[in-house]
Amino acid sequence: MHPTSTKRLQAAAAALLAIFLATLLAGLLAAAPARAQTPVLPQFLEQLPAGELVEGADSYGPMRSDIPVAPVMGGGQQLGWAFITSDFVGTTGYSGKPIHTMVAVDDAAQVIGVNLVRHSEPIVLIGIPESRMREMVAGYVGLDLVAEAAAGGSAHDLNIISGATVTVMVIDDNIVRAGIRVARLLSLGGLGPDQADAAPPRVLADDAAPAGDWAEAEGDGTVRRLVLDVGEINEAYDTHDDLRAAARPLPDDPETVFIDMQTALVSVPAIGQPILGPAEYANLESWLDEGDSAIWVAGLGLYSFKGSGYVRGGIFDRFQLIQDDISVRFRDREHRRSSVALPGAPNFTEMDLFRIPAETGFDPARPFRLQLLVHRDVSALEKAFLTYDLGYQLPERYLEPLPPPPAAPEPAPAARDLSEAEAQAALWQRVWDAKMFEIGAVLAMLTVLTAAFFFQDFLVRSERAVRIFRLSFLTVTLVVLGWMWNAQLSVVNILALFASLREGFSWQAFMLDPLTFILWFSVAAALIFWGRGAYCGWLCPFGALQELTNQIGRKLRIPQITVPWFIHERAWAVKYMIFLGLFGVSLMSLDRAEHLAEVEPFKTAIILNFQRSWPFVAYVGVILFIGLFIERFYCRYLCPLGAALAIPARLRMFDWLKRYKECGNPCQTCANECFVQAIHPEGEIDPNECLNCMHCQVLYHSETKCPVVIKRVKRRRAVAESGVPDLGARKSIKNHPNLVTKGV
Repeated sequence: MHPTSTKRLQAAAAALLAIFLATLLAGLLAAAPARAQTPVLPQFLEQLPAGELVEGADSYGPMRSDIPVAPVMGGGQQLGWAFITSDFVGTTGYSGKPIHTMVAVDDAAQVIGVNLVRHSEPIVLIGIPESRMREMVAGYVGLDLVAEAAAGGSAHDLNIISGATVTVMVIDDNIVRAGIRVARLLSLGGLGPDQADAAPPRVLADDAAPAGDWAEAEGDGTVRRLVLDVGEINEAYDTHDDLRAAARPLPDDPETVFIDMQTALVSVPAIGQPILGPAEYANLESWLDEGDSAIWVAGLGLYSFKGSGYVRGGIFDRFQLIQDDISVRFRDREHRRSSVALPGAPNFTEMDLFRIPAETGFDPARPFRLQLLVHRDVSALEKAFLTYDLGYQLPERYLEPLPPPPAAPEPAPAARDLSEAEAQAALWQRVWDAKMFEIGAVLAMLTVLTAAFFFQDFLVRSERAVRIFRLSFLTVTLVVLGWMWNAQLSVVNILALFASLREGFSWQAFMLDPLTFILWFSVAAALIFWGRGAYCGWLCPFGALQELTNQIGRKLRIPQITVPWFIHERAWAVKYMIFLGLFGVSLMSLDRAEHLAEVEPFKTAIILNFQRSWPFVAYVGVILFIGLFIERFYCRYLCPLGAALAIPARLRMFDWLKRYKECGNPCQTCANECFVQAIHPEGEIDPNECLNCMHCQVLYHSETKCPVVIKRVKRRRAVAESGVPDLGARKSIKNHPNLVTKGV
């Protein structure tokens, strides 16, 4: 077949494929069913025997008509209540679908049974063994929901499984929040419908009298304090679970102050103005947004309530604020250093202000506590922890009763959805806050790569500079982006997106993994400018692994195989067939498609660091072995993700790769040196196959390899030596700035 005809057929096929997928997507969206609102508990009561949920149980009782819970029976007696977490909270997993976990709680609000009954999490389906997830979930048996409600859901340790952080956090959030909600609805463990309703509602008084000095402020409770001495701390560690802690007592005198920690709610004007002074209180007011509160925390003694961890991670990990079901950890952006103006105040060694954002739900009129975390080193890398509470409640003179409101109409059904949406948003925001360093690093990588693309005309003038930059960037992509942070995109992400669009799109599912979200956003932008090569050629960890291992093979003089063109232009179509097959299967069953997506070696090689059974490792080994002889073999012929990105790449708006009219006819230098054979014999670059490595642009400026440049250089020199003006040569030189800058 004539090369021009082949190209036209390829372009037509890509266009038809894009039109087909767009039409299919439009039809799916038009026919998308509404998200079901009926409880899912009944179907799982039939699937999971009661004995597999709770030890000693033999049956379930009838589900209640008002709440989707069912009694768990054993020996004719009720052992507890069973429910599905997704019936009470809507936080979805990374797949975009709910993680259905069946939980049983007893009358004391203790978790007595947990079973992961259904999920669609890709990392669990094709990476993390199901047994590890079930073992992790089983660890929630014995969880005290009363304590969780009091601690804002933070009274337990989170058992993170490497490689499945997001999934574990979602499961934990679902179990704890759904469990507390069920316990309150059923009045288990004395929780009642809502502990916040136990006290009559009050608001801040407008005419409260301020304290005159520090003694009065301490005496009436305006300032509350927690004092611990060295003897108390040593005594507490003597009975600690970790016996190594008792072996490392503090050597100071037992009466030495370990910490004297004091706090006050300075966002209350009658408290903040005398403690901070007029000027600093005015600064505080300008710092707070509407609805925000602020506490003043001061301390002295051997132990710092701040520590130095916030300097590295931006979060104060030695204390947190707890009020009813909410807990607030403070970050450096919510912190300011402070002072004290009230007469008679102690000589504190540290004084700080902490802002409590309104969206946390904090109520300044209700009691709260600061929970202090004390640690002691027990080895070079391990610590033993103790917790102490500093309780705070505004004195009565700062409060007044809230007038009873008029009778309100029944709340709209959307009220539950709003609170659920807020809870989901809080979860992904917590994930993003925990990964601020990684987010900043990825954004820096994207900035560097974008600058390299925009200013490639300057970069490609040095072949050595391009080679060093590329190998360095690929190394960071593989080691940091891939092996350290598991930021490997997958065709599963695309399939999950289509499934989400069909069943009801939610940003929450995609925001749970910030690095993946940022990378997909950058890929979408890059497709408009450069096509798929920006990701496949630079940001794909497995692609980087293939290229770096091939470079090592070249150093070891492993011979390179050039695939004949007539085979290559047919073989690259295989990846499109794989993608279309996976896409078609996903329309019927996303779970099945995710299993078949194991054709991608990313999970084995990047996410799980080859820690899998031997068939998976052998599959990756074969791909990398072939890649030693045929560079980027998997990317060129098998990768369904590359195929999916290549389809919209045809729609890119710019063409950044420069070519001469002589390229391809007669010159074949670039085509012969392109390591993925993305340049047709007639000289045109196929954007579906190009990885934007910039090598052809290095050749475009090369005075030793490009015949066009060599010819113009020789002609220019000949003209210069003869002294005869040559307008044609001058025109050629003018159009080739590299020759002008060299003064040729």
